[in-house]
Amino acid sequence: MRTTARPRAGPMPNKAAASDKLPPVNGWIVIDKPLGLTSTQVVGRVRRILRPRKVGHGGTLDPLASGLLPIALGEATKTVSYVMDGRKSYRFTLRWGEATETDDAEGKVIETHPHRPDAAEIAAVLAGFTGEIDQIPPIYSAIKVGGRRAYDLARAQTDFALQARKVMVHAITLEAMPDRDHAVFEVHCGKGTYMRSLARDLGRATGTVAHIVELRRLTVGPFTEADAILLDSLESMGHSPAALEQVLPVETALDDIPALALSETEANRLRCGQAVSMVARANRDRISELSNGSIVFTTAGGKPVALVRYEAGELHPVRVLNL
Repeated sequence: MRTTARPRAGPMPNKAAASDKLPPVNGWIVIDKPLGLTSTQVVGRVRRILRPRKVGHGGTLDPLASGLLPIALGEATKTVSYVMDGRKSYRFTLRWGEATETDDAEGKVIETHPHRPDAAEIAAVLAGFTGEIDQIPPIYSAIKVGGRRAYDLARAQTDFALQARKVMVHAITLEAMPDRDHAVFEVHCGKGTYMRSLARDLGRATGTVAHIVELRRLTVGPFTEADAILLDSLESMGHSPAALEQVLPVETALDDIPALALSETEANRLRCGQAVSMVARANRDRISELSNGSIVFTTAGGKPVALVRYEAGELHPVRVLNL
């Protein structure tokens, strides 16, 4: 009896190979992070939706915090440090009269106090929390101590101390006092400022103890709430043109950096890792506002080229943007 041979099954589709065939995704997407998720979890979900070749983010938010989490995709990962170094703003609610081991509502209460400050007492201490201040990070933080994360040492009940660090608080204002146990503050600050530490120290400064019960990040560098999209909304779009429309250009992160337009010849030198001389007299007007050591964002024909450092009359490539 003659039998018909079955056709041989072809190779199983390779998801990684299929992803490689997609057009590269380069830019920033700003997620309005929901409560209960870590920043790493949010980044992972965005990665699965948009499938960028590289991904990073512009500053961690705790699971109990909501708000702006800018995520860098593809070539935008080369600009993450400029977002991390930018100003941020937060709104937080603290609870007076209770200190917790984590300085937020996640930790167990370790101290109580009967005093509840009034608006005048709060206003009297706020000047001491403005400008460059010394701040001790929470023991449940990602600061490294002897090569280990502070939160790991704290969970292991290891005896250790964190050193105070200089941080910048540009402004802190009392926004509301919904009841005697709670107060709402808005803070504009620089890199590395811990809101949990601010809440803890505000409690001490007003003669009581306190911890954060609600925290929301409002801005990060150039990004505002107007730029943000809910994670659920992005997931409902999937990898689609509508989702890709939410991606902001790479250069959005570089609003505060001087920009310089180049010729294609100059741009090609930078792309090849070579310095570009600007000492010719014809270039004096172009570089008149640059100082030695300045970081400059360069473009050619309206297209990003590289981040460069201006030194001794030359532009030296720091990060070439392959766009």
